[in-house]
Amino acid sequence: MFDHIGLKVRDLEASVRFYRDALAPLGSELDSSGDGYAGFGPKGQPALWLYSHQGSAVTATHVAFKAPSRAAVDRFHAQGLTAGGRDNGAPGVRSDYSPRYYAAFLLDPDGHNVEAVCLT
Repeated sequence: MFDHIGLKVRDLEASVRFYRDALAPLGSELDSSGDGYAGFGPKGQPALWLYSHQGSAVTATHVAFKAPSRAAVDRFHAQGLTAGGRDNGAPGVRSDYSPRYYAAFLLDPDGHNVEAVCLT
């Protein structure tokens, strides 16, 4: 359904560091960058765009990424914490969603709720 998502961030460098590390276990990388922006996704297919924003307050958003395995969800959470994210839900089954819904949640440097989810 979606082609890409754009998030406004206050500190582009801190956000690039966070997303580079947190999304690596999910197969995404920094694929494009320039003055005031950065794009992440599979090589040659950036779909998450970060835009430097110095204006009024940034409104937090929830973005969920598909993970290829539960181990990738675990690495997403651990590496995201190391890269400056804040815990918003440790890796585990969310049985209230589904018995197979395994996810972890982080708040990025701007408070965006970032999730990795594996449904197997």
